[in-house]
Amino acid sequence: MTPLMIALLILAGVAILIAIGFLNNAVETAKVERVRLKIELADRLRRCGQINEAFPGQFMSADLKLLVTRLELNIVQRSLALDKKNEALLSRLEELEAEIAKGPDIPITNAAPPIMTEAQAKEINYHLEGLHHQVIRATQEGYLQQTESRFWVNHIRHVLVLLHIEFFNNLGQQAFQDDQPGQARLAFERGVQYLKKQPDPTAYSEQLDYMNKLLKRANGMVLTNTRITADQASELTAGLNELNAAEEEGMKKVIYD
Repeated sequence: MTPLMIALLILAGVAILIAIGFLNNAVETAKVERVRLKIELADRLRRCGQINEAFPGQFMSADLKLLVTRLELNIVQRSLALDKKNEALLSRLEELEAEIAKGPDIPITNAAPPIMTEAQAKEINYHLEGLHHQVIRATQEGYLQQTESRFWVNHIRHVLVLLHIEFFNNLGQQAFQDDQPGQARLAFERGVQYLKKQPDPTAYSEQLDYMNKLLKRANGMVLTNTRITADQASELTAGLNELNAAEEEGMKKVIYD
């Protein structure tokens, strides 16, 4: 074997080793990417499930329910492409397809609790942020068209405004019931300020007028209570003055008698 052939064999061996190294690296990278994608899809599926079940019924229309169900179906289908024999995914796939087949008659079983606390409002806001993220990702992946995506992004913003309106209104009404007009005024003031900050306040002019009327009513109650308190204080002061005068007169009689 000539030195040239030996050199060629060595070079070939080195090339084979390098190729094997690249192949092994590619295989490992593909495995890591597969695992990463499965984890990501599982998290998105969990978030979709939470939105589907926990989103308040007063904000959940049939069209929105269909959207969330479609988004969840898309994630299930992508997950099955990575794990074709997953029984839980296969079962969920059948359920989602059956729900979507009902179209506008899809049942809405979501509870509709009144939004009375900051914690409730924050939780719903969290679901809205999650829904917005799912819509954007579905659009980036080509599942939703740009026009449909823009519609739902705008709708999510609208629901966020409705959430704040209900929250501030409920806070104020509860304060009225608890005979706390000062707290009611604060709630309605926050509502009015929030609506005025919207990009298009005229879109919520009716709600703004209603909130302003409630704010005016709360202001009137606060002023009335202030006047009553002032009158009571005046009556108490006058009574104390009369009592002090009577005591002083009595002391004079005792001294001079």
